[in-house]
Amino acid sequence: MTPLLPDYAELHCISNFTFLRGASHPEELVTQAAELGYRAVTISDECSFAGIVRAHMAAKSCNIKLIIGSEFYLNENIRLLLLATDKTAYSQISSLISKARLRSPKGSYDISLKDFQRESPHYLAIWLVNDALTDEQEANQKIAEQLKSVFQQSLWMGINLPRKSHQQQRYLQCYEIAKRYHIPMTASGNVHMHVAARKPLQDVVTAIRLNTNIQRLGNKLQANAELHLHSRKQLASLYPPELLAETLQIAARCQFTLDSLNYQYPDEIVPPNTTATQFLRELTEDGARQRWPDHIPETVISLIEKELALIHEMKYEQYFLTVYDIVQFARNQKILCQGRGSAANSAVCYCLFITEVDPARSQLLFERFISKERDEPPDIDVDFEHERREEVMQYIYRKYGRERAALAATVITYRPRSAVRDVGKALGFDQALVDKLAKSLSWWKKPQQLDELLNRAQVQQRSISAQLFLQLVDEILRFPRHLSQHVGGFIICREPISMLVPLENAAMKNRTIIQWDKTDIESLGLMKIDVLALGMLSAIRKSLGYISDFEETNGKEFQLDNIPAEDKATYDMLCKADTIGVFQIESRAQMNMLPRLRPQTFYDLVIQIAIIRPGPIQGGMVHPFLRRRQGLESITYANAGLEAVLGRTLGVPIFQEQVIQLAMVAAGFSGGEADQLRRAITSWGRNGHLDLFRDKLINGMLERGYSIDFADRLFNQLRGFGAYGFPESHSASFALLAYASSWIKCNHPGAFYCGLLNSQPMGFYAPAQLVQDARRHGVQILPVCINHSQWDHCLMTRHVLRLGFRLLKGMHRKSAERLVTARADRSFSSMADFIQRTHINRQEQNCLVRSDAFQCFNSHRYQSQWQISAVEESRPLFNVESDAVLDDHIVLAAPKEHEEIQWDYSYTGLTLRRHPMALLRENQLLHRCTRATDLATIEHGHIVHIAGLVTCRQRPGTATGVLFITLEDETGYCNVIVWKNQQQHYNQEIINSRILSIKGKLQRTEQIAGLDPQQQTPVVHIVAGFIKDISHLMPLNTSSHDFH
Repeated sequence: MTPLLPDYAELHCISNFTFLRGASHPEELVTQAAELGYRAVTISDECSFAGIVRAHMAAKSCNIKLIIGSEFYLNENIRLLLLATDKTAYSQISSLISKARLRSPKGSYDISLKDFQRESPHYLAIWLVNDALTDEQEANQKIAEQLKSVFQQSLWMGINLPRKSHQQQRYLQCYEIAKRYHIPMTASGNVHMHVAARKPLQDVVTAIRLNTNIQRLGNKLQANAELHLHSRKQLASLYPPELLAETLQIAARCQFTLDSLNYQYPDEIVPPNTTATQFLRELTEDGARQRWPDHIPETVISLIEKELALIHEMKYEQYFLTVYDIVQFARNQKILCQGRGSAANSAVCYCLFITEVDPARSQLLFERFISKERDEPPDIDVDFEHERREEVMQYIYRKYGRERAALAATVITYRPRSAVRDVGKALGFDQALVDKLAKSLSWWKKPQQLDELLNRAQVQQRSISAQLFLQLVDEILRFPRHLSQHVGGFIICREPISMLVPLENAAMKNRTIIQWDKTDIESLGLMKIDVLALGMLSAIRKSLGYISDFEETNGKEFQLDNIPAEDKATYDMLCKADTIGVFQIESRAQMNMLPRLRPQTFYDLVIQIAIIRPGPIQGGMVHPFLRRRQGLESITYANAGLEAVLGRTLGVPIFQEQVIQLAMVAAGFSGGEADQLRRAITSWGRNGHLDLFRDKLINGMLERGYSIDFADRLFNQLRGFGAYGFPESHSASFALLAYASSWIKCNHPGAFYCGLLNSQPMGFYAPAQLVQDARRHGVQILPVCINHSQWDHCLMTRHVLRLGFRLLKGMHRKSAERLVTARADRSFSSMADFIQRTHINRQEQNCLVRSDAFQCFNSHRYQSQWQISAVEESRPLFNVESDAVLDDHIVLAAPKEHEEIQWDYSYTGLTLRRHPMALLRENQLLHRCTRATDLATIEHGHIVHIAGLVTCRQRPGTATGVLFITLEDETGYCNVIVWKNQQQHYNQEIINSRILSIKGKLQRTEQIAGLDPQQQTPVVHIVAGFIKDISHLMPLNTSSHDFH
């Protein structure tokens, strides 16, 4: 007869959120415990709750009880495990973690036994004794006395019995102490991995943590693979029955679950003697009167009433008021800001001046933002000027205090290159080989291609070490490495945050983060306010200021509201794809679409932004929409209901809101059900939830008279949104800024480029490309000069821009400002005068020389360097004869042109001299290369030879492995397509080159029927056949924008 297996609850597991100690994801531990038939499992990461939400979601899915705890290494060399019995106990542990973390630098903690003596603990404490016991019986007894004094009847002794020598002796020692001090004993697995097969990875993370390789770890390695979740049969052979039974007693006392957390909104934004409901209504109605001073449309009034009713029902008033308060602060400080995302579907948000999408001019769908069925708080994203967002964040900290406001975390995980480097080092691979492998792993390459790279590096792929390396790299991918701060997601609470989730210090000074990331927060339905940074808002604000300086504005500041709507010249510019630097429509893909879609109205721009996304592309919406827009395909609708939903997009679903509306109109879904369908669509591929809606959607359509063919086709089309469909409200928010930046570029190019350059780094293009484009638009660019430049770039006249010291590599702002102050009364007259009056250190003097900032003295780089070198660094000031000292009548030859250009790129990142390609065309290798501007005159299908600086390499997931390269020459840009087989053949040339020579077949779009050919801008690209790296012809310090 088979003996009964013992029931068991694992009380001690650390996951990989005990960074570089645990070797399994929280979900893996929970799932494995459920498969082994455990009654409960504990996630007890070291001084951390970072992995518990993931474990919680997995436990609900596996139907196993999750116990939440945390282990601590005390300063007194005591190892403790705390378990949450109820909400009070959970809050106490969370507060202890926060206290220990906040008093220490990022990534560490400090905690002593006295920290536990200041409160009446509701949690249970387990003394993890095995390796902590010494041979000094007196010391062990003292620890037992101290712990018993603090925790009294809530203390256990945790026993782990891995298969090691001397375990029997150690167990008896523990038993004697436990018996003497009346401390009950329990089994605790000290689990580091869900299965024993993770032992090699556990060794690797240990080596990474200790910054060495496995061969040098010695006794710091675990002796065996026993620290995993054992089968209950194995547990019965390892532990006395009483210790296993005690785990169930402890588990029974731990009734806390994360579902019982009660988040409370802050309430100080509500004035005395009123309610949040009343105050929100007052603000909304007042805002509506400001938005529509003459007459509020009836449709808007109806929308407002509908939204306010649902907001009240869901008790979200404080959330809206909190965001309103933050936005009002920014507006009062003249910080440009704008809400976006699904919040732009809200008429209430528009009336509160959180968003700028007019509900009277749009088809808003509030269910995309809030729905009862979804039962989760709304998510309002607000963009602020990236250079002034810190003012907004500090306002939040001042208003709510650091105890009640903190940033969400971002979990930094292993990616292919970091995995290769760390695993290779841990295995003791040669550092040169590891570096070579990591560098060879292009940003688009999958780690599965490592075997190919090993082969190139002449490492035998079938060797044991190579196979282990490949396995471990694959296993460690997506493992959490550490916590960083979210780009701007704030959690704000009524009570101290540490009662809800632990806090810890961020790397940035005066920043605290919680231990949960965005996904964790969403899983638990907590309120998050995204205070995001957007560089384009900074650029627009600065450009508007320059317009005010040089245009007749009747003494008033020129503002966004003053930009005229539907400017024909602006749309003409967009149709020519002249959008370098323009928000959202400056990428290669967007620029290729603009001449084909030819936007003529603001709504066209909304479609333009949304259609170049993976969702519409993979759903097959792009080409049908273009054919219909160009009159090449008829537009039909099954009925008036579908026409109402799809009419503005010519019968093609492009926006997420249309997915929701289609489900409501065509299949009878409620608004909330349709939004659940939308969420299933956007997560398709990561789970199988979409198929759960298929029958309901198709049957609902059949019941309403649609054919099965139409229903299947629509379902497959909607599934295409799975990658990344765009909400119309989000696209409309972006289109407002896209139009504004386009109008400024078209009508005030000097102000546009000055604003962009003074907001760097941001956007798609580097200063070198922006300056080239500015000159093509008639803006004169003046070089950096010690007598005329400021820190920022300056607009001297409407069309003349002086570069500033911020461009120089190695120049500090304070030094530049000191230089500007020194010349306030009079310009510098000579090198000696400059050095005497500025007191800038030698490093920054050299920076100015190498950047050619002394041209005003008619001195080239070599001559300036000679004069600077003549000054002894120890001499604090020159005497009156210093000019004579420097003027030794030695005249050096000026640098050659190519040398000047190389210096320019090295120290300013750009050149105002001839473009490098203009110079290189004199080389016989490139003598017959076609210029970018001449490609439009060449017939489709011709073989061409082009060359240029590599400015962008992109390999989007929707392009089925195709790589796009952008080359820049002195006339403009060339777009190159590289198919997968060519990528493999020319891999090194593609990855490492700064200047490329490419031969290939020219492809161009057909002309649009019925449109004057003179008004059309063909889309031209080159399909690469032959690729050659010619960077050696002129070594330049340039960089490429490389991304997926």
